[in-house]
Amino acid sequence: MFYVYILFSEKDRLLYTGYTDDLKSRYKMHMNGFVKSTKYRRPLKLIYYESYINELDARRRELFLKGGNGKIFLKEQLKVTYKSIRYKYL
Repeated sequence: MFYVYILFSEKDRLLYTGYTDDLKSRYKMHMNGFVKSTKYRRPLKLIYYESYINELDARRRELFLKGGNGKIFLKEQLKVTYKSIRYKYL
């Protein structure tokens, strides 16, 4: 399985979108500071993920969620979550 995931930084109140084939391991890497792009943005919360059988599907979904229409989709999909975490760009 391949996963697309969204992390919320409690430090800067922004989101990080990524994909992996091992969600638990990748999340631990983020939490322990082994991922350059999130190392100084900890603590992080996993607020959303999707699973895919095909790696290309997961990569395409990740790129979509990082773009403008993807951000609009996430804003609607995670409306209640965004309010509870006080996401910076709501």
